Amino acid sequence: MKTTARRGPTEEISLEATKILARLIVASTPEDMPQDVLRAAHSCVLHWMGCSIAGSSEPSVEIALAAVSELRTSPQASLLGRSERVDMLNAAFINGVSADVLSFSDTHPATLIHAGGVIGSAILPLAQQRPISGAQWLHAFVLGFEVACRIGLAIYPWHYQRGWHITGTAGVFGAAAAAAKLLGLDEQKTTWALGLAATQSAGLRQMFGSMSKNLHIGRAAQNGLFSALLASKGFTSSEQSLEAPRGYLNVLGNTPNIDAITADFGRRFEILKNTYKPYPCGVVMHPAIEGCIAVATSQDISAREVARIVLSSNPLVLELTGKKRPTTMLEAKLSVYHAAAIAVICRRASQYEFEPAIVLRPDVMHLRDRVVVACDASIREDESRVQIDLIDGRCYEHHVRHVAGSAARPMSEVEIEQKFRGLVQGRLAQHKAEALISAILALEKLDDVAVLAELATPDPSS
Repeated sequence: MKTTARRGPTEEISLEATKILARLIVASTPEDMPQDVLRAAHSCVLHWMGCSIAGSSEPSVEIALAAVSELRTSPQASLLGRSERVDMLNAAFINGVSADVLSFSDTHPATLIHAGGVIGSAILPLAQQRPISGAQWLHAFVLGFEVACRIGLAIYPWHYQRGWHITGTAGVFGAAAAAAKLLGLDEQKTTWALGLAATQSAGLRQMFGSMSKNLHIGRAAQNGLFSALLASKGFTSSEQSLEAPRGYLNVLGNTPNIDAITADFGRRFEILKNTYKPYPCGVVMHPAIEGCIAVATSQDISAREVARIVLSSNPLVLELTGKKRPTTMLEAKLSVYHAAAIAVICRRASQYEFEPAIVLRPDVMHLRDRVVVACDASIREDESRVQIDLIDGRCYEHHVRHVAGSAARPMSEVEIEQKFRGLVQGRLAQHKAEALISAILALEKLDDVAVLAELATPDPSS
């Protein structure tokens, strides 16, 4: 059924989009999933778990867990990369926070949604409360990913430009849809779950550079799961929560493309377009990093020689990562100035280069002040032109046409596995890490997906 939306005094809005989406979610079966979609889902799950495990001891997570511990919750579910257990909702929250804290999340390029950490964090706790097969769980994960990204497509870019953090605001729908599927909700209750997610949708881009950015992912996972649990008990919501004049799409969007939500649902899969980061920072900074590393390495440039670094980049780079003088890790991960400086000085951009010891190092701060960003709308988000002028008059340039990790140069499955191993090193014993990789790559054959949570828990001696 076609759904349309025209804004104005004689507004004509379909009152069926939410129900249609609920119907599609309920009707979908694991057998509907093509093999390439399942393989893409394997990579996404593996990547999310690696990011959550790696981020599990960061200050944002420690503080969030300290706050949750005040609630004296029941130990229902595991925390990835940690030994503690909390209730289902707070497990979804904490695992979501840890998924985002290193800024290493997967990215859906058309919406900038980091869906994996929201969806996975929402539904893994459910698998620790009731037997859920790997095939069922992976199917729900894919559905959740589709719902989040399709709702994002309906309102992007206006929604994002307006200042909403779309991973939080659209991700909550994906979490609700995936949880509703695993709970076996019917069309009516799935409709309610989507409505409950809509009224809990939140996240402001003003929070970028603070711990609150990580909160968005955790709350999206938690609120999505809670929405499905409420609906399962009969808690009602509007049945036109998406498309009504005062519903999500028209309040948080501008002339929304409602068709994007349901068109070719089950035949076209957004997860096939997902991308993965080679660097643990804002994705729009990556082309500049790659270009600076290429020039510094090929010409053996030292920071002392540099008069100026000129980055010709998409305008979104300054909008999202324009923090000129960061003082914390979270700020540095959203500073293209810091990214360019460490790329030249260190010739890499690992997690270490965003730690406070590097962020506050005098030579790094000095070189940051020599970085100039020239915005050019004709340059794509995955592209950058880097020019490094030296004090002696020499000038070197490098054009990154498509950065590594982008849709045009995607990470391979092998590279994602390698990234996972690097992320969990020091958090999981090697035998557990390899067992977790094997389990995720064979998810459809697992009788009980709770084994993933067990394998992601460190040994007592580690």
